Amino acid sequence: MCDNTSAIKITKNPIMHSRTKHIEIRHHFIRDHVEKGDCEVEFIRTEDQLAYIFTKPLPKERYFDLRNRLGILSEDYLS
Repeated sequence: MCDNTSAIKITKNPIMHSRTKHIEIRHHFIRDHVEKGDCEVEFIRTEDQLAYIFTKPLPKERYFDLRNRLGILSEDYLS
């Protein structure tokens, strides 16, 4: 799931454009797998992007919200 509509469109468009020539090999890897039908890339709202807990510095409230959505229990709960 991705919150970048331009990236989603690039994965679904098999034609190489001058705008996509700078894209790294790993992104072409994803496009190839989408083409083969191995996976799908879908839009997800930024507020629902669970991966942000691993990739971005977040305010405390946002961190706790994402942690709860992932089902991760706090250390206080385990005591």
